[in-house]
Amino acid sequence: MLPGREPVAPTERGELARVDADLLDDLLNNAGEVSIFRARLEQQMTSIEFNLAELDRTVTRLREQLRKLEMETEAQILNKHHTDDQAHRTDFDPLELDRYSNIQQLSRALAESVSDVASIEGLLAQLNRDTQNLLQQQGRVVTEVQNGLMRTRMVPFQRHVHRLTRLLRQAATEAGKKAELIVEGASGELDRQVLERMLPPFEHMLRNAVVHGLEAPAERIAAGKPESGQITLKLQREGAEVVITVEDDGAGLNVAAIHAKARQMGLLQPGMELTDEESLQLILEPGFSTADRLTQQAGRGVGMDVVATEIKKLGGALFIESKPGAGARFTVRLPFTLAITQALIVRVHDELFALPMATVEGVARLTRTEIQRHLDEEPATFNYGGHHYRFQHLGVFVGSGPSILPETDVALPVILVRAGEHSTALVLDELIGSREIVVKPVGPQIAGIRGISGATILGDGRIVVILDMGTLVRSEWRARAADSARSVHDDRIFAMVVDDSITVRRVTQRLLERNGMRVLTAKDGVEALSLLQEHVPDVILLDIEMPRMDGYEVAAHVRSDARLADVPIIMITSRVGDKHRARAIELGVDDYLGKPYQESQLLDAIEPLVLARRRLP
Repeated sequence: MLPGREPVAPTERGELARVDADLLDDLLNNAGEVSIFRARLEQQMTSIEFNLAELDRTVTRLREQLRKLEMETEAQILNKHHTDDQAHRTDFDPLELDRYSNIQQLSRALAESVSDVASIEGLLAQLNRDTQNLLQQQGRVVTEVQNGLMRTRMVPFQRHVHRLTRLLRQAATEAGKKAELIVEGASGELDRQVLERMLPPFEHMLRNAVVHGLEAPAERIAAGKPESGQITLKLQREGAEVVITVEDDGAGLNVAAIHAKARQMGLLQPGMELTDEESLQLILEPGFSTADRLTQQAGRGVGMDVVATEIKKLGGALFIESKPGAGARFTVRLPFTLAITQALIVRVHDELFALPMATVEGVARLTRTEIQRHLDEEPATFNYGGHHYRFQHLGVFVGSGPSILPETDVALPVILVRAGEHSTALVLDELIGSREIVVKPVGPQIAGIRGISGATILGDGRIVVILDMGTLVRSEWRARAADSARSVHDDRIFAMVVDDSITVRRVTQRLLERNGMRVLTAKDGVEALSLLQEHVPDVILLDIEMPRMDGYEVAAHVRSDARLADVPIIMITSRVGDKHRARAIELGVDDYLGKPYQESQLLDAIEPLVLARRRLP
């Protein structure tokens, strides 16, 4: 050993334990359940605290009333004593005659009861404070447990870099091109489950970059580029999200080839014009591929739709950018972990929804006047932070219709969403706030509905649907594109559904749309009459019991309006008594169905009424 050199203590190896991955997943899910129950307990403790404050105010009010009672009683006794003195002179004081005894005993007993209630209120308040402190301590412990369990699920991205490099080199060799992979942030960690499910999409994007993006060596040299193409895969952490970018320096996406393939597949009708951003979204359609020949790398009918679907299942978002001659960039935003994520809780009408932070770009607040001005524009647009957004109510996407703006010029929240490059500004009724939510899977019936990626449970026990805004915006864009491609005269049956139950409205809407009808919904009679000022449907499906205006009043208004008098009305209600049916027939209702009804029964009732109306001169 050299003089002056202190011996170096050997590093101790920590013990390692092999734990089943499914067990870790179950533990993390259970930790999430604990978080939900703790949030519900906190909600209840807040309610208890509010009621204790009410009890404190009640005790104070009772004391004041008791003090006034004592003063009034004493005044009456003294007045009676004065009157007695005048009628019968006496030398005795009222106290000596025991005239105060009964009332005084009652008032003193009431005072003692008030003091006892105040003492109990103080004890309950102290217990409430102690319980809240315990809940805060438990919350810190639960957070540490969750973080520890999540760290056990984290794996470095570096372990898969060699696999991706080998795949890229093989794809370039088979395509007769040269390419190199540059990985930035490879030391970053991802949730094991996220990484395993995202490896196939990453491989597909790298193959796409080689086969469709990079030019042949001779073309690159002619364009002044290096002979070898460069594909960059960058991974970075942003808050509760992981952002992964796949970028190449190739020729960019071929918009003309995308258009030609879309017309061949029937996605574009003759005469339809799309912007470049809308054109890029076509590559996310099922089975879309611009490959002109079948190879191991391309043209197999498995395209970017698989990538987009997998990202959606993971609760993430995909953004596409392309510059002709400069390459393309695919940005994937994923939650840091699948079990717990950040989301905005918003309210539209009486419904609450959750928007994952991965799809939210920002929040703005605009006054009612500004919102109305943007909505009146054609098309409704909004510019914020140098970006261009389409302006819409969130209610339009979730089937509840646009919200009615308040009368006063107050500021309303507007959520800025980047969904597949279809930037949209969503007008809300209320922004509840940001929450750390536990994502729960939904059943196959709800999972099949477009735009729903899961559900969560709030602290008060309410179940909130998690929206996939990317899918909703793309489906709404396709609907607009289809409407613009149709001729001005639409032969489809146009039905209006009026019911105060959002479930009934959505179920009926899906039934009618599956059978080729256009559907307009209203939550009550007032909204129905407002919509009827702009639309004349072929048939109205009407409920009886609704707030603000019931079905009978709506039917009477329709029959008294010359423009709407011949529109058939079918009442669908749980009121199946003869009295209700007779009242409906008296108002001119054409048919009367009781709930629940068979789907075929409703369709059989609609068709002859609409055909008869269309045969009218």
